Amino acid sequence: MITYNQETQIFKLDTKTTSYVMGIADGKYLGHAYYGKKLDSTDLFYLLRTEEHPFVPSRLEREKLSFLDSFPMEYPFGGTGDFRESCIEIRNMQGQHGLELVYAGHRIYEGKGKLEGLPATWGDHCETLEITLEDACAGIRAVLSYSVFADCDALMRSVKIENTGSEPVYLERVLSACLEMDQEPFEILSLPGSWARERQIHRQPLVTGSFVTESVRGESSHQDHPFLAVLSEDCTQTRGEVYAMHFVYSGNFLAKAQCTQYGTLRMVLGIHPDRFCWKLDAGGSFQAPEAVLVYSDEGLGKMSRTFHDLYRSHLIRGSYKDKERPVLINNWEATYFDFNTDKLIAIAREAAKLGIEMLVMDDGWFGCRENDDSSLGDWTVNEQKLPGGLKVLADEVNRLGMKFGIWLEPEMISPDSRLYQEHPDWALQFQGRAPSLARQQLVLDLSRPEVADAIYDSISRVLQSAHIEYVKWDMNRALADIGSMAFPPDRQGELTHRYMLAVYRMQERLITDFPDLLLENCSSGGGRFDPGMLYYSPQIWCSDDTDAIERLQIQEGTQLLYPLSAIGAHVSDCPNHIVGRVTPFQTRGITALAGTFGYELDITKISEEERKMVPGQIAAYKKYAPLIREGDYYRIASYRENHLYDCYEIVSKDKRQAAVFFVQVLYEPGRRSRNIRLQGLDEQMFYEVDGRRYTGGTLMHAGLLRNRLRGDFQAEVIDIQAVF
Repeated sequence: MITYNQETQIFKLDTKTTSYVMGIADGKYLGHAYYGKKLDSTDLFYLLRTEEHPFVPSRLEREKLSFLDSFPMEYPFGGTGDFRESCIEIRNMQGQHGLELVYAGHRIYEGKGKLEGLPATWGDHCETLEITLEDACAGIRAVLSYSVFADCDALMRSVKIENTGSEPVYLERVLSACLEMDQEPFEILSLPGSWARERQIHRQPLVTGSFVTESVRGESSHQDHPFLAVLSEDCTQTRGEVYAMHFVYSGNFLAKAQCTQYGTLRMVLGIHPDRFCWKLDAGGSFQAPEAVLVYSDEGLGKMSRTFHDLYRSHLIRGSYKDKERPVLINNWEATYFDFNTDKLIAIAREAAKLGIEMLVMDDGWFGCRENDDSSLGDWTVNEQKLPGGLKVLADEVNRLGMKFGIWLEPEMISPDSRLYQEHPDWALQFQGRAPSLARQQLVLDLSRPEVADAIYDSISRVLQSAHIEYVKWDMNRALADIGSMAFPPDRQGELTHRYMLAVYRMQERLITDFPDLLLENCSSGGGRFDPGMLYYSPQIWCSDDTDAIERLQIQEGTQLLYPLSAIGAHVSDCPNHIVGRVTPFQTRGITALAGTFGYELDITKISEEERKMVPGQIAAYKKYAPLIREGDYYRIASYRENHLYDCYEIVSKDKRQAAVFFVQVLYEPGRRSRNIRLQGLDEQMFYEVDGRRYTGGTLMHAGLLRNRLRGDFQAEVIDIQAVF
């Protein structure tokens, strides 16, 4: 999969259908030559354009600066002549900036090492290339790592920076990946949003200048997503080219596409340099997070399926990786803070009768938590609400045949809490000024080991106190007032990254100590839905907006990159608590099948008609769960685009089973049946739909006629089975 031609000094990395090519120019400079459809040839050095002005420095030393500013650098460095976006910036003890990283060696080996303290892809049947670049004058070594799996079309990249000098240096920028190509009539695709409107698909023309998507909120955020893709203008779900970059990280990030004066395009991705400065002592090293690169010559659909396969096989871990998730009911929208043991047992009793498998107790069970003004950090049970503690409640839920889970927010502290009264310095704060509140809470300085250990120990005791099989880990505010009482002035710039490393350590410790626990990450909904979190929890709460119609666009943007099995989706109450819309119970159920499936309502108060529908919805989830967990995703139509209906299809890997999920948002009078052209089937195989047989080719090319559903907000699942 990985080769090096000593004669031409060309590196070539092949996946199933793509090739990634680099070359060493002038014996020194590592340049990017090609990324795209798989090639047999390695004779690609000409793509580096070294025979064109300004030529390599050994041939024309007087124009070295011009060379550095035009050469397609594989890992661009700043301060010595390349004025485009750089991946690394340093400041030495004399206050000087500038690097010139040149080739020093490489190695190719089987397997893939872990990234110390960071989430990253893993697995067998993998090859890795490490290329070492050095600046002997600055005392900096950059080890670029590239990995490819035999069963995936993705390329994984990361970099480790080492200080080989005798003095400390300050890393002011360490990005993880760069991709260079000729500028063509491209479009940019990103996933901006907001709370309750996460991951909205946005396309716009790529024009002269730069396009940036970023977060400096201490989390990957609702407002942006650590992803960027460049598309050919004709790109659709099924055709056109896509060059995509996705960041396996949950904190501040920068993704940027820059059109240069030479008609080229440079894309970079990594930790945001704003508010980042890492003091690297002599002999020390810094490991940057992993970036995933995907190229598709068959549109966005192939890109999505590549990401899905990679994350299912090589990122998600744990006992629930390939296992059906329990159907749960969460009490948040049913009770908010107003609950006690009797009320929760009443919900559980009715839920158990209908086939729901787990009760999750949300916020309000600890400290003096009667609203969201207090008690975060005080992880002890409020026995006025829950006499006898969690064990009494969990045991009773278990006697009903259900599992039991709880909500936690370990990263936060309330000023009105016992913990804050004892340790006010444990909150992030700018010394001498009261920190800004959000949701009446502050952020714990988890970069301090004593803080992280104390919080972990307290939640560990809670989990050991009862039979708890699920945790929803929430994070309800961004980071601000970024200051630590424990760090010297020249290390304050390390804080946001150290915070993220601490969260990763805590979650790694949690799933190690409690290996059978189902962990679901959350951040005010989907504010930290990213590959970094997916490494620790096999599912993430998609959005606090559970309205079935709003969810169509949120889930489409999420499905663009993430397997459906990772998407937390529930049937919620109506009128919806976020937007006030009323949608049919059946439609809410079908929309929630696009994920882990559960309920977010008071099951004791819904109508008898809706109650009777619950067992059927659960049966549908059970029927399609293997398909949703393992199958290939095809986007057929987008409500975001057509403003009328939404449609996607899941096809089993052996192509013997498929399901089409269809939501008609608005009814159109005076129309005939709708023709749905399916995807991903075997052209020669026969399939049965509603008792009628078709070949796969017929269903994909001629289409399937469906009578229009009567009314707005209607939905159906179309079952497709191969027949022999």
